[in-house]
Amino acid sequence: MRLPHEAHGNRPWRIHEITGDFRLEDVWALPTPGGPDDFPSLVELIAGTEPKGPLWTIRWKLGELLGWDDEDAGLRKRVPSLRDRLPEDLRDGPTGPTPDKVPFEPLYLLDDEFAAEVANGTVHGVLHLAWVEDGDTGAFRGQMAVLVKPNGRLGEAYLAAIKPFRYLLVYPAMLRTLERAWLSRPRAGAAAAPRRAATAPRPRPPRRRPRAARR
Repeated sequence: MRLPHEAHGNRPWRIHEITGDFRLEDVWALPTPGGPDDFPSLVELIAGTEPKGPLWTIRWKLGELLGWDDEDAGLRKRVPSLRDRLPEDLRDGPTGPTPDKVPFEPLYLLDDEFAAEVANGTVHGVLHLAWVEDGDTGAFRGQMAVLVKPNGRLGEAYLAAIKPFRYLLVYPAMLRTLERAWLSRPRAGAAAAPRRAATAPRPRPPRRRPRAARR
């Protein structure tokens, strides 16, 4: 479910300290219900998920043809990494996993926050994951925010062109995939129920002799 920007902006996330010149593009509630300690599972799941579908195929092909994803258009080439802006406590802390299937680089990992960045010829972007209480139920869920800093007119034109496809196709497909993966994930401490200890069979009571045999 798409959320208003206030769902991200009104929370005291540490990401605000380094993205003052970025634009908040999207905020989504993720279909990942869980307990207070399940955030690491969400981070690992997102980091290992490969974006699929024809739109992603087209995007990677365009990037290859037009040079959007060339090394010179990326982090530390076209733009400096946001790690250079991190406060000391975040810079010295854990970064979290590096996504396997997309060119994001992790920035920091906290108990309820994870951030990663990507840069190419069109945009410098940040993926922010958070773990929030889901109302007054005592349950928790994931929340995802996307922040962007377009690369001039090219970046603005690119973001405007893909916006309808993001809302109609990309995000719905991504959320469905995430929900299936979340519900089917192996859970720590939730292995198959232990089998009952084997017990010796009860001894059968002795067979009584027929009455005629008791004489």
